[in-house]
Amino acid sequence: MATETEIKLRLPGGAAAARVLLDRLGYHAQAPRELEVNQLYDHDGELQASDRVLRLRSLGEKWTITYKGPAVDGPHKSREELELRIGDGPAMEQILRALGYRPEFRYEKYRTIFERLGEPGVIMLDETPMGDFLELEGLGEWIDRTTLKLGFLTKDYILSTYPVLYEEYRKKDASLPRNMVFLQTDGTP
Repeated sequence: MATETEIKLRLPGGAAAARVLLDRLGYHAQAPRELEVNQLYDHDGELQASDRVLRLRSLGEKWTITYKGPAVDGPHKSREELELRIGDGPAMEQILRALGYRPEFRYEKYRTIFERLGEPGVIMLDETPMGDFLELEGLGEWIDRTTLKLGFLTKDYILSTYPVLYEEYRKKDASLPRNMVFLQTDGTP
């Protein structure tokens, strides 16, 4: 069983300032910035009701299917995570639908993954339709130390998921689309 431990930090200064800070601290982009598209699936709300997640993700040409178990209480968001790289995302979507799972929520972000040699964690810079975030994933002690190096405090930790954060964000503007997607120049998703 693999366990994911992470936190998010909201970036009031935006992605450009975060890139400068990460570079100054010796973090390097693992790969170029890419659009990541996440589709959550559920069966009559049973996964959401039990705090579980079934996600199909595309990042460039790579596809991943992920199961996440219920979150464990603590200073960081920790939960069981099982991931599998797959070669054919559209076929996986057909399989999920054939099993009775339906698309529930779609969210997009531009993601850049940063790492520093020898560190037990990674930093993801996520540029989303509702603002920019850093996501730190690794050992809890590393997350706490790195958060301080980045100029944040534990009170800045966000343990919510992007779907929950977006639902809160939408309460301020009901005209936003139901899914967290980047709008085209004409305002359509």
